[in-house]
Amino acid sequence: MTKPSFLTKIRQWLRPNQEWLSYTCPRGEREFILVGSIHMGVPAMAPLPSELRNRLRDCHALVVEADITQSQVPEIDSSAQVPTLQQQLTPEQWQQFEAACQECHLDPLMLAQFPAWQIGLTLQQKQAHMLGLRPEFGVDHQLLNLAHQANQPVIALESPPQQFQLLTNLPHQGLDLLLDSLVHWRSNARQLQKMIDWWLSKNQSSHSPLPELSRSFGDDLQQTFITERNKQWARQLLALPPGRYLVAVGALHLSGPDNVIDLITSPAQEKSR
Repeated sequence: MTKPSFLTKIRQWLRPNQEWLSYTCPRGEREFILVGSIHMGVPAMAPLPSELRNRLRDCHALVVEADITQSQVPEIDSSAQVPTLQQQLTPEQWQQFEAACQECHLDPLMLAQFPAWQIGLTLQQKQAHMLGLRPEFGVDHQLLNLAHQANQPVIALESPPQQFQLLTNLPHQGLDLLLDSLVHWRSNARQLQKMIDWWLSKNQSSHSPLPELSRSFGDDLQQTFITERNKQWARQLLALPPGRYLVAVGALHLSGPDNVIDLITSPAQEKSR
């Protein structure tokens, strides 16, 4: 069977009125229904489409990146002596940082006291909030609530400590993550809006223009946050007991090289188990 084209995949991830991606592993033991999640959404995205809710009900378990409804915020060790953010940034980068803070109504000097990765995430979350997005309307958050209400098993591919360690292990306290946030500040906002608009567009024709999911990371961060995690997640998915699983991960994990879809449907990946 021929795999769907990239454009077909994007259409299926982001349009709730179309069939969700469904793949059966080579030996037929596991079926994965894959949904490209938007982690923060708008009120109009709730409730989720009835088709998706029905698919979840018919699955043995929900698989998510992490169970964000149960997570606790780890303590951040601020005792390490590192250069100040102003010392690490060029004058031009500092101006970009100040402009982003001003747009988000944040005090740059106060925010600069935190690790660079935390600053980058704070700016990203604040930007999404100003666009009207809220975590409780995110696709994975709504799916998790439905699964918990139905006492349906939830499988988390990562734990909060694992995700926290991923951030704290970044070189230079995650300075590259902050810089990527500043460099892609406008394009990230446009991409968020495109994804939300596409999700809410119920009456698009099959020939309608599709939103482009551009990379928002440099090569090193792409390897850390996307590629390596995709490979680990594929191994975990293929090690699950036989059954049907609804898998909700960020849409960027389902596109590009070494995406989750290709990894779990590759005969080579199945044989390597």
